[in-house]
Amino acid sequence: MLDTTGRSGDRVMDLCLTGGISPDSFFDPRNRTIYSAMLSLNRESKPLDSITLLESLRVKGQLEAVGGAAYIESLYDQTPTTAHAEYYIGLLRGKHLRRMMIERANKVIEKCFDEGEYPDSQAVLGEAEKTFLEIGLKGEGTMPWASAIEDSFRRIDRMFEANGTTFEGLSTGLTHLDEKLQGLKNSEMIVIAARPSVGKTSLAMNIAESCALGLDMNNVPVKTDGGKRHPVMIFSLEMPIEALTKRMIAGRAHVNMWRLNRNLCPKSEKQMMSNNLFQAVGELKGAPIYVDDTAGLDIMDLRARARRAKKQHGIELVVIDYLQLCTCREAARQGSRQIEVGMISQQIKAMAKELKIPVIVLSQLSRANEQRGDKYERPKLSDLRDSGAIEQDADVVFLLRRPSRTPSDPDSADETLAIIDVAKNRNGETGEVKVNFFREYTRFGDREIPRSEDSHFQTSEPPPDHPEYTVDPML
Repeated sequence: MLDTTGRSGDRVMDLCLTGGISPDSFFDPRNRTIYSAMLSLNRESKPLDSITLLESLRVKGQLEAVGGAAYIESLYDQTPTTAHAEYYIGLLRGKHLRRMMIERANKVIEKCFDEGEYPDSQAVLGEAEKTFLEIGLKGEGTMPWASAIEDSFRRIDRMFEANGTTFEGLSTGLTHLDEKLQGLKNSEMIVIAARPSVGKTSLAMNIAESCALGLDMNNVPVKTDGGKRHPVMIFSLEMPIEALTKRMIAGRAHVNMWRLNRNLCPKSEKQMMSNNLFQAVGELKGAPIYVDDTAGLDIMDLRARARRAKKQHGIELVVIDYLQLCTCREAARQGSRQIEVGMISQQIKAMAKELKIPVIVLSQLSRANEQRGDKYERPKLSDLRDSGAIEQDADVVFLLRRPSRTPSDPDSADETLAIIDVAKNRNGETGEVKVNFFREYTRFGDREIPRSEDSHFQTSEPPPDHPEYTVDPML
């Protein structure tokens, strides 16, 4: 693929580099050495012809090892023209791809037979999926600098044209939260953290539902992308799929399941609830939502399943409920929960970058906010449970709290108030966003929207003020 005059050598090398050809692309070790020397000449901006190549190999003491000048000349003789360089590069890349598949398949076969060293079949399957997917993704990690600049400029230019009516990421369905975040951006790891029973699962499911249906929390098509539906993958490590879907249907239909289960609703209200439920079921059945409720899922298995969902369904958002219920076989052997959680956090961030989609992961908070002496009990980033790696790896962190659960808070009388504290935002604003949380429906909404106008569903009055109804059953 060289020209003795050197006139086309640079062109061919450009094609090789663009095509992802590396020394490993060659099977014969001699050809690997020769191509490495060609790369060196190219980097040094030296002419690429038989004379410069022979001299480069001679200076490095590699000429005899590759077969001498006679072997170099034979390569020239075997290449009739450089006009078909693209075709030859395609052949070379195809042969290299097949060798890699054979090599990795052999390693997987060895692990399948070695049950002593690899007793977990699911772990072997996850590793097999990972290793083969890496072949397909090889070479995609680097974008030319000029292309990256042009791509970023196009995004900025669209902002001028949109006049503030659009943003870069997926909508959360909450107007003021979207304004602060400019959406959930690709490759970001978004952590929703709270103490138990505050509503983090509800918030995550509401966001997932909004993305999948293309509707905001008020059931209005998301303006920024014209109400487009975005496929969502949910890993529910805590709740079975039956409980998750029941909660989502009830929340969307604005039905208080706790009252319904205890036969506390009059007949007229039951009829209204029934109509709302049928409508909610009809809308949710067509939503592109995929749920995996396998308990105690290993993080590598989770990544493998997310890759599969990305390939099969084109998912654009992943939700993991919740981080502390994930396991990591590799780190667990070291006996440190902190190391294990840190490894899980790193893998989740790596997954977001690999799949190029936002990943929402729920996390528990420690009791530190209750023990600091802060009468408002406001959580901090340092309260993220089990590992500081979560704070480090996350691009965005929501600290969720409800003042009504803290008697000393000045807003404790407001039962519907929930505060999403954007405590970390690597690519935007931080600060608090006040929203409504209707606990009887486990549903969030924009703060300024009156309750009677926040949906096209009919709503009923909240449970009567009676000690019997003070339990928060849906959280």
